[in-house]
Parts: sequence; structure tokens; C-alpha cells
Amino acid sequence: MFTSAERWRVAAVIKVGAPGDASFKERRLQVPPDQSRPIDASMSPVDPAKKHSSLLERFRQFAHGVAHATGSPLAFVAAVLIIVAWAVTGPLFHFSDTWQLVINTGTTIITFLMVFLIQNTQNRDSQVVQLKLNELIRAVHRARNDLVDLEEMSDDELQLLQEHFAKFHQRAVDVRARRGNHAGE
Repeated sequence: MFTSAERWRVAAVIKVGAPGDASFKERRLQVPPDQSRPIDASMSPVDPAKKHSSLLERFRQFAHGVAHATGSPLAFVAAVLIIVAWAVTGPLFHFSDTWQLVINTGTTIITFLMVFLIQNTQNRDSQVVQLKLNELIRAVHRARNDLVDLEEMSDDELQLLQEHFAKFHQRAVDVRARRGNHAGE
């Protein structure tokens, strides 16, 4: 463990490998106290004691689970095996219209439903990233707070801001180029 003299706070313990294996290691992510602060529960609008049993929460959990499961290698292998099994049965059904309709109907229904599940998961992930970025902007004293609500800007406003930041980027490239030229002299 760390002594108070080191003045570091353990932010997380990351376990790598399986316990009992020679490869098992524990890594401690350390953060200096001046760069981190504990979460103040009184500032959070979320009540952790509140039970999440609403229909929306159950749908969110279901959508997240399905999106996670269908994005796995096992799900891909299962889909390939279904297609192979369907193709192999073609001669048994004389490649009939019904045989073709089975795969077309199945894939259409699955695709239709997956669009909604994936969109729900994507919307939530996007919202979470926005909230994290907003917190970073709020926490950094020199950050421009007017950038917190970028998602509410029009496309034209976003384009102007993009051009503004492109100028910053070009200035940084120019400064690096000048430093490189001076280093070679």
C-alpha cells in the first residue's frame, strides 16, 4: 500500500491475468491528490439507492446486452453457421421460393429489430460521452464553457467553429515547423 508521505491516491486496481497463474499481476493506477478529487455524492443528481425497474431501464439493459452479445465473435460464427445450414438445405428444397423466403424474412425481421436496439445503445453511448466531456470542460478552469452545448448548434455554426479550430491547428503546425527549422540551423 502507499504511505501518506507519497501523497498519491490509488484510483483503481487493475487485475491482469488469472489469480494463481504466474502471469497474474495487480496494477495500481495512481493519481496525485491535486489532480483528482473524490466524487461528491451531494453534487450528483443520480440517487444510487433508487431502484431501476422502469420499463425504459429494463429496455436499456436489454438493448445493451443484445448489442454486446451480437457484437461478439460467437454471434458472428453463429450467423455464418445459420447461412451455411440454409445454403446446404437448398438442394433438399430444390432452391424453391419458400426456401429463399425463409432467409429473406428471417434476416429482414432481425435487421429491423436490431436497428432499434443498436440505435438505443448508440444514443446512450453518445449521451454518456457528451456528459463526460461537459464535466471535463466544466472542471478545467481555462476551458471555454461556451463549448458545453455544441450538440445544440446548427450545422452552419458547427462549420464555423470547425474552421476556427482548423486555424488553431494550422498555427500549431506552423510553430512546429519553425521550431524544426531553428533546430536544424
